[in-house]
Amino acid sequence: QVQLVESGGGLVQPGGSLRLSCAASGSISSINGMGWYRQAPGKERELVAAITSGGSTNYADSVKGRFTISRDNAKNTVYLQMNSLKPEDTAVYYCNADLRTRWGPRNSYWGQGTQVTVSA
Repeated sequence: QVQLVESGGGLVQPGGSLRLSCAASGSISSINGMGWYRQAPGKERELVAAITSGGSTNYADSVKGRFTISRDNAKNTVYLQMNSLKPEDTAVYYCNADLRTRWGPRNSYWGQGTQVTVSA
């Protein structure tokens, strides 16, 4: 059983900052990629940022220079530092992890999502 729990969302003003956290727990053998996706109502879910086990990162063009993804492998946790937030960043942010359980193959798991609202 694997569970991903996000935290850190909330309401912020434009230009503000938030730090999202996602902790994976359960019978985890190893985690390859971890990432953050977001989805606004009526829109498709999109990749915001991703990070590999080796530390390579990938960002959506819309957040480059503003967001930073990082991870703590010892804690099976991924973070998303969001600075200079804009109203268009408003969405539900979902954590994703590509991982292997104790005996099973690699699979992708999702968190429940955390709401980020950027508004004056």
